[in-house]
Amino acid sequence: MAQGQDTARQELGDSEGPTEDQLQEAFDTIVSEGAQRLHRTWREVLTTGLAGGLEIGIGVVVLFAVYAETGSHLLAGLAFGVGFVALLLARSELFTEGFLVPVTAVVAGRASVGQLGKLWSGTLVGNLIGGWALMWLVVHALPDLRATAVESATAFVTAPLDLESAALAFLAGIAITLMTRMQHGTTSDGAKIVAAFAGALVLAGLQLFHSILDSLVIFAALHAGAPFGYGDWLAWFWYTTLLNMAGGLLVVTLLRLVRSKDMIQRERAAAGADD
Repeated sequence: MAQGQDTARQELGDSEGPTEDQLQEAFDTIVSEGAQRLHRTWREVLTTGLAGGLEIGIGVVVLFAVYAETGSHLLAGLAFGVGFVALLLARSELFTEGFLVPVTAVVAGRASVGQLGKLWSGTLVGNLIGGWALMWLVVHALPDLRATAVESATAFVTAPLDLESAALAFLAGIAITLMTRMQHGTTSDGAKIVAAFAGALVLAGLQLFHSILDSLVIFAALHAGAPFGYGDWLAWFWYTTLLNMAGGLLVVTLLRLVRSKDMIQRERAAAGADD
C-alpha cells in the first residue's frame, strides 16, 4: 500500500494538495516577491516608482518615433515594448503592475492592506513625476516629435466617459495584469521579454486606455503646447485609473486567487504560525 501511495505521489508531483508543481512554484515566487515589495520604505517606493516612470518614458519616445515614421499604431505599440523590457530588466515599479503580485502577498497574510496602499500610492506618484520630467526632456530634445505627441494625446483627452472609454480602460487593466502573470509564470528571461512585447502590442498598439502610459503621452503633448490642459488630463485620468484597477483585480487577480485558494490557506496558516 505504501509503495502504491509513493508511486501515485510521484505521478502527481511534489506539492501538497490538488495543484500542479509549477503553479505552486509560481505562487511561492509571487508571494515572496510581493512581500519584499510591500515591506519597502517610503524612500524605496518613491524612488523605484520614479525610475519606473523614466523607463516607461523611454518606451513612449520610441512609440512616438515609430508612429511618426510609419503612421501605424500597431508597429508603434510593438516598439513601445522597449519600455516594458527596460522596466523588467531594471527591476523598477509600474503602478499598474501592482494588481497581482502585491495583492496576492496581502491575501496570503504576508503584508497588510496599509502597506499595499503605500506601494500603490507611492508608485503612482513616482511614475507620474518621473514620466512628466522625461517627457519635458523629450519634447525639447526632439522637437520633430511634438506634433506626433499632440496627435496621440488628443484621442485620450477628448474621449467622452462612455461605454467605449470604460471598456478600453477596463481591458487595459486586464492586459497589463495578464502580462505580469505571464512573466511570473516562467523563469526564462527570453519568455518574459516576449510577454513584455506582447503586452505592449495589445496596450499601445490597440490604443487601450492605460493610466500611466497614456498620461506620459498626454504630458508630452502638454509640454509641446497642446490645446488642452492638465484639467483635461485629470478628467480622463481618474476614471481610467479606477477602471485599470478594476480590470486587473476583478478579472486576472481574482481568478488567480480563486485558483490558488488551497495554497493561500496554507500560506496564511504558515504566516500565523510564524507570528
